[in-house]
Amino acid sequence: MCVCGRSSLDSGTSSHNQTHFVVVAIDFGTTYSGYAFSFTRDPSNIHMMRKWDGGGNPDVHNHKTPTTLLLNPNGEFDSFGFAARENYHNLSPKEVKKWLYFEKFKMNLHKCESLSRETEIKASNGKSLPAMTVFAHALRYFKQHALQELSDQCGTNILDEDVRWVVTVPAIWKQPAKQFMRNAAYEAGMGSSQQSDQLFIALEPEAASIYCRRLRLNQLVPDSVFTPNRKSFLNDPTNEATCETSYETGISNCLTNSWQQHNQANQAIDDVFSKDETGTRYMVVDCGGGTVDITVHEIQDKQGSLKELHKATGGPFGSVGVDAQFETLLENIFTKEFMDNYKSKFSTGFVDLMTTFEARKRSATTHQTTPSNIMLPFSFVSAYKKFKGHSIESAVKKFDNKDITYCNNVGMLRVQPSLMQTLFRPVTSEIVKHIQSIIQHSNATGVQYLFLVGGFAESQILQASIKDSFSDKLKVIIPQGVSLAILRGAVLFGLDPNVINVRRSRMTYGIGVLNRFDYEKHPLAKKIVRDSIEWCGDIFDKFVVVDESIVMGDVVSRSYTPAKDGQRYTVLHIYSSDREDVTFITDDGVQRCGTLVLDLDDKQIATNSLTRSESSFSDSVSAVECSHNQRRVIETKMTFGDTEIKVIAIDLTTGKTVKAEVDFLAQ
Repeated sequence: MCVCGRSSLDSGTSSHNQTHFVVVAIDFGTTYSGYAFSFTRDPSNIHMMRKWDGGGNPDVHNHKTPTTLLLNPNGEFDSFGFAARENYHNLSPKEVKKWLYFEKFKMNLHKCESLSRETEIKASNGKSLPAMTVFAHALRYFKQHALQELSDQCGTNILDEDVRWVVTVPAIWKQPAKQFMRNAAYEAGMGSSQQSDQLFIALEPEAASIYCRRLRLNQLVPDSVFTPNRKSFLNDPTNEATCETSYETGISNCLTNSWQQHNQANQAIDDVFSKDETGTRYMVVDCGGGTVDITVHEIQDKQGSLKELHKATGGPFGSVGVDAQFETLLENIFTKEFMDNYKSKFSTGFVDLMTTFEARKRSATTHQTTPSNIMLPFSFVSAYKKFKGHSIESAVKKFDNKDITYCNNVGMLRVQPSLMQTLFRPVTSEIVKHIQSIIQHSNATGVQYLFLVGGFAESQILQASIKDSFSDKLKVIIPQGVSLAILRGAVLFGLDPNVINVRRSRMTYGIGVLNRFDYEKHPLAKKIVRDSIEWCGDIFDKFVVVDESIVMGDVVSRSYTPAKDGQRYTVLHIYSSDREDVTFITDDGVQRCGTLVLDLDDKQIATNSLTRSESSFSDSVSAVECSHNQRRVIETKMTFGDTEIKVIAIDLTTGKTVKAEVDFLAQ
């Protein structure tokens, strides 16, 4: 039952919440996405989104919907999710060339080295659109879908200002990608730059951690129990004669030892929650479609406040890596030239092929004894015959691998379990290697538990790999509904954004300044003389250093004085590095990642160097003069303990707030 009503949050939750009465969280995934919500009068009750219409393939669950977007030839929204996939499939070959279909586009933000508001991404037909437009279309769809469901449940129209929005992003994303997602959400109507507190950006492994810390025994899947997938087994057409016997035999063989293991696992899980949780240290491994994010937390008090012990880390080791291995297999069998040609000319057929593989990938297990059957589209079979002059069957025979065969009468590739597991191995080995490196780090000392979450964590092959590698070191715990852990945790984060009160910086951040030249420590090549004063240029003035522990609410203050009277605004470049021991902004690995804009005018803004104590900024910028401004001191306060970097500035002469913002998308 939903409890509707416009009110602020109860005491003990975030002070930010003043006008909204519902929190809606959107888990925007690489392969699948969804939303959940909770009313502030009933924060313990999290409502999952309605089950999505469509889905087609019975092996693919529809608790979420595919992250697929279809736009008409004019770039206007047509459909999203299962509907987009279905509508795209129904287009004629002529229409396919004009319509714009996007899938698995989230990782474009992570891969782009110079992300900006003008960055474009390609649709399946090769045409490009601004990435901001694509992401805004997708987020707007979720906004409208969620508001409609809320209105239906409450019996009244839910207004924009009633909602606090939360959008999830991978923790390994850099600041430009996080800001891009925020700006796309603004464009979709989720808050605005003037109402930034209406939208929170949640880090995916943090959200999962918030959810995991509230779990109890009946919400956990014991780490030693195997549950065969009856549905996917029965749907395999090769098992028609023996499926019932084989399945029941498998159950019988499994259950003999399962209950004893179940009780042992439950005892291990109960250890987490049957005592005072304060001081408990655990790792959350969030395995999604595109990325794997890992965070290490410690429960600080009885209220469940969390402290980050190791900076969030990970990499592009998500389930799409298994898809890439399958595509490589197809290229090895049928040649890369044909596969590139097929994807270009028969994009709908390729989507169908990969959707079929997705279902087989989800149902694959280490205990599987029968092949995974992958139906090849008719367009694939006919196109290959025309392109190569011989049949699919001959190509598979020439490949000469006993673990893959082709049934010509039904047009089906049969992949043996050993080969299917081989497709997983490059991805799972990277995940294991990354977890191992964190366990060995001094920051992770005392970690006892590993929570495995995320859509990819549903894979029994991945689960087995993690358990085999770490069960002797940690208690591996898999929550029920692992793919929804982030979504539920994101709602909890929206209700109480201060729950994680200590984070660690993923990068070293700072700006370039001039310091008085010191002949004993500064290189002569950096010496600059201005007004008969010797300065050292390009000094990296660090705000925070990589892996530095930062308490929520802590600020880094700097006082700046405009270098020239009458400046209206100043733009300073922000630099970052994954190293702590950087001295100059010209050192290897240092990148310019954003700008800090300070408005020095009573109305609005310009750029030049500033001085700070015995320092002056080395960024060369141009100033817009404003004669009525007088030279003054501006104190900036930058916050690094949140999921995003924030800044405020105060004119110490007048005590007034100065408009300031950090822009990580500036060209």
